[in-house]
Amino acid sequence: MKTITLAPVTRIEGHAKVTINLDDSGNVADTFVNVVELRGFEKFCIGRPVEELPRIVTSICGVCPWSHHLASAKANDAVFGVTPPSAGRKLRELCNAVAYTEEHILHFFFLAGADYVMGPDADYSVRNVIGIAQANPEIGRQVVRNRHLGAQMLNIVSGKSIHPVTAVPGGFSKPLTEAERERVLAMANEVLEFAKFAIAFAKENIFPKYLDAVKTVGVINTGFLGTVTGDGTLDLYDGMARLMKPDGSYDEFQYSEYTDYIGEHVEPWTYLKFPYAKQWGEFSMDLDNPSGIYRTNTLARMNVCDRISTPLAQKELEEFREKFGRPVQLTLLYNWARLIELLYNAEKAVELLNDPEITSTETRVPVTPRAARGVGCVEAPRGTLIHDYETDDNGLVTDMNLIVGTTHNNGPINMSVKQAAQALIKDGAYDQGILNTIEMAIRAYDPCLSCATHDLSGRLPVKVQIRNAQGEVIDTLTT
Repeated sequence: MKTITLAPVTRIEGHAKVTINLDDSGNVADTFVNVVELRGFEKFCIGRPVEELPRIVTSICGVCPWSHHLASAKANDAVFGVTPPSAGRKLRELCNAVAYTEEHILHFFFLAGADYVMGPDADYSVRNVIGIAQANPEIGRQVVRNRHLGAQMLNIVSGKSIHPVTAVPGGFSKPLTEAERERVLAMANEVLEFAKFAIAFAKENIFPKYLDAVKTVGVINTGFLGTVTGDGTLDLYDGMARLMKPDGSYDEFQYSEYTDYIGEHVEPWTYLKFPYAKQWGEFSMDLDNPSGIYRTNTLARMNVCDRISTPLAQKELEEFREKFGRPVQLTLLYNWARLIELLYNAEKAVELLNDPEITSTETRVPVTPRAARGVGCVEAPRGTLIHDYETDDNGLVTDMNLIVGTTHNNGPINMSVKQAAQALIKDGAYDQGILNTIEMAIRAYDPCLSCATHDLSGRLPVKVQIRNAQGEVIDTLTT
């Protein structure tokens, strides 16, 4: 038996390694995506005033702080039993849409794009965003500018683009002035033009070259989870949960009912939990007969929604479905779906900024502490994000649970890696291009492991290996 270790997995948020075990014939016997970091937010938030959590949880991740900020604010709304004014909700939605454009530009061009622009066999020294910029200087300039515009828009609307504080229980703390609206609208229109360019460029110059890989790498058969409005329209801020089976049938439920539909499985070799659809049977990642496995994130949202409310993104969705059907199981198409969402959010930001109500000064309502439970949910760029809080009579947190987008995808990521490894490694033969292609199956999900790792038991398992000067393990300490 031989073991191949990919450590660290590159161009993702957080730290992970992949362990690939080969049998005596040199074929893949099993694989494990080991997540080797942990955040303890669910423990140290206990006892805090619940209204502090929208500010605290943004530190879970500096890449997607807005998703945690808004999910936490919505959980606070539920705890306090209030509904934000319309303008307060729309300002939250605006920030969510702008943050999405930043996030999707980051992932496609900085993290995943190098595999497609430079090729999976390219040397690692150029298989990165610098290589993309050197090969396509004008695109590189536009990528950096449009991410900067996203940050600037969030700074103007909320005062902070990273670790925000403006979504508060009961609404939004800072109204948007007319002068600010005009400045942000000009920026949003520029981002919209870039989003239109990005998907057109990718469809013409990138995706056609990799359709063979799309059809073979990381392909698994799962269900999907996402958020829709009452008529099935995509909604990234609010709505009903739609849990779709692999055959396209689905159940819908309120996110406050998520424990009736979603169970959480654990394994000893990773700090990530494995959420699963418990009404579908016992958890199993068997490639031939998986059970309870569903996916979230961009591809899942394209599958579960019936339509998209903005015209350009809706046209792209129709083309996507004409090419690939519904539901789509091809993992690498997460990247195509991501560009559809980039376009949707750019359109959505412009739409909200043209709404006369966006500058209303009625942006929040008062709140009073009480003992209650509140579940807040948004669609984060990486998938469905659930914040679940309980408080006592003084509004102090007594219990807390988080299920993060990447956590939902933990089982599917492991399955996609195993499928890719088994398809690509035969008779012990592999090279760096093959190993990087296996990593592409992970990067398609845009995992954020800083968000996804956590511990509820209060007892963190630790394994320490002591090696001698020759690198040999001479002792192992565990807790």
